Amino acid sequence: MKYDFTTEFDRHGMDALAVDGLGLIPGKSPDRPKKGFDVIPMWIADMSFPTVPTVISAMQKRLEHPIFGYFMPSKVYYESIIQWHARHHQVTGLTRKHIGHENGVLGGVVSTLTSYAAPGDAVLVHSPTYVGFTQSLNDNGLKAVHSPLVKDEQGVYRMDFEDMEQKIKAHKIHVAIFCSPHNPSGRVWEKEEIERAMEIYRKYDVIVVSDEIWSDIIFKGHKHIPTQSISEDAKNRTVAMYAPSKTFNLAGLVGSYHVIYNDALRDRVESKGMKPHYNAMNVMSMHALIGAYQEEGYEWLEELREVIEKNADYACDFIHRELDGVEVTKPEGTYMLFIDCSPFLKKHNLTLEQLEKRGWDVGVALARWSKPVSTPMTAWAWASRWAACSRVSGGQTWAKGSWAAMAWARARSASLPHGSSTGRLSLACSWVSRASQFSLAQSLLSRLVACRATW
Repeated sequence: MKYDFTTEFDRHGMDALAVDGLGLIPGKSPDRPKKGFDVIPMWIADMSFPTVPTVISAMQKRLEHPIFGYFMPSKVYYESIIQWHARHHQVTGLTRKHIGHENGVLGGVVSTLTSYAAPGDAVLVHSPTYVGFTQSLNDNGLKAVHSPLVKDEQGVYRMDFEDMEQKIKAHKIHVAIFCSPHNPSGRVWEKEEIERAMEIYRKYDVIVVSDEIWSDIIFKGHKHIPTQSISEDAKNRTVAMYAPSKTFNLAGLVGSYHVIYNDALRDRVESKGMKPHYNAMNVMSMHALIGAYQEEGYEWLEELREVIEKNADYACDFIHRELDGVEVTKPEGTYMLFIDCSPFLKKHNLTLEQLEKRGWDVGVALARWSKPVSTPMTAWAWASRWAACSRVSGGQTWAKGSWAAMAWARARSASLPHGSSTGRLSLACSWVSRASQFSLAQSLLSRLVACRATW
């Protein structure tokens, strides 16, 4: 490969929450491991791959000029976004006026939700649900109404359109979050599926916030369809959120953006960010995006996709072969794995909390972030059917002998309304293998198996 997806970089002391935040965030961050174990940081959804070199070059070029005063987004910034969407997603008609900066995708989601929903109002989301959505809804006094995804005969997660319509009617819902591709299941929605969903939203006049931050990380045989491309109505009722952060590992630079075609919709959303003066672009994040959305970025992304899909293939094969009582469906995009370990927990008479703690003890830094709250909703507010699920991040390279570094990574679960929890995890397939290091080469699985004698 032309680009480096194998070198391990030491992130200690480099402001990395994944490695330096252990034990520092009560109720969220994992504990530090017992003596003798190094840390496999799997609780944060970023990658340990270095970004594409043109990002660094673009930022270095700007740093050569020593003045960092007030600035305005450049013409090149907008042209880079327009070209990226045209080449990757065959988008036409996108102009500068349709693009606006967001301090994170979740910031844009909240701006849209609170423009069209008041505290106490219901918002439709699919479950399993990304924890950031749930927390944002809770923080703003909104009620998450979940429409669970359903597995078909082939093990593919599908939207339940009848359930969606019933809940929209029952709860008088007029704003929804649509995750495309879906996190954490990894579904890349087919055109016909998005058409059916958007027809329901049209029928009941529902404003749609479409989180498309994972739209660049798509596996072979699948294609991302922008929600706004489905129809003229979809184009005018949808706020689409994008960012180079997942694609190019730039989360720390905070450089998201929205695409909104409808003038009235755009005015309402942008006013939310403008009034508190929080939603201002950083000059370095602008240049990072310009560096990412260059020709070399297209090449780098193709190699990244190959690496991550190989990780996913290996991980799924490993789970099916070696982990009795653990179920997984290969994702179609993203670098997340959604695994169900509830049969494993039942077999070994374990709770998810116990499994989580044993992982921490041997250096497997995974986190549920499932602290119960005082309302009928949980902190995650997942439907109970997903309470045993977790998400794992896979944005790093694995040597065959060290898959465990990914296998239980990014363990997140939902607590049930009364604080009990069962056993589903979600992992991220993006960890650089440390095959040269004994503790990682042994892999997470080896560590868990070694501990299992005491279970």
